[in-house]
Amino acid sequence: MSANLLSPVLTSLQLATVTTAVLLLLGVPLAFALSQMRGVLRGLLESLVAVPLVLPPTVLGFYLLLLLGANGPLGSLGLVFSFPGLVIGSVLFSLPFMVRPAQSAFEAIPASVFEAGASLGLGPWQRFITLALPMAKTGVVSGAMLSFAHTLGEFGVVLMVGGNIPDKTRVLSIAIFDAVEQADYAQAHILSLALVLFSFAAMLLVSTLALRGGRS
Repeated sequence: MSANLLSPVLTSLQLATVTTAVLLLLGVPLAFALSQMRGVLRGLLESLVAVPLVLPPTVLGFYLLLLLGANGPLGSLGLVFSFPGLVIGSVLFSLPFMVRPAQSAFEAIPASVFEAGASLGLGPWQRFITLALPMAKTGVVSGAMLSFAHTLGEFGVVLMVGGNIPDKTRVLSIAIFDAVEQADYAQAHILSLALVLFSFAAMLLVSTLALRGGRS
């Protein structure tokens, strides 16, 4: 594989890995908290988390650009057109892909399990670590796979926040767009086919995990 092909592949893999790790640390506890909540607040938070599912990526990227740009409130951090800026945009855009499967898995756990844990003196955090996570591992792994695959295919958010800087913020989706613009269809085919195959493998794994979880 040439350097022109390898660089965006490595950048995308790095971005997807870091984004998924952040979502595991932040999105999974959020999913558990939502599964335990009731009332209007839960509905508001669920709607907020789900907004990226229906919001055009360029809209989210635009507002992140205003927030992180030179004239924005966080402009002094220098996050625009940087890898950390890509991570922030990717975490926000892929958040529902982690939260929704994990939340469904947590909600499938009988309430009696947590009640028993509470009767044994386990606090909320202990119940989350020792009871909820092991029983919801299928949903958490599915969320991680979906988040990873979704991040690999992002275009609008990463272009708005990260631009197209070779060896820094140039990811697979942008490299494909550039190849098509330059009529380099051979390179576009290679990169696109790689994404198609990986996406299919990821969805097949998620489907397999869901089937096994349903039988257990």
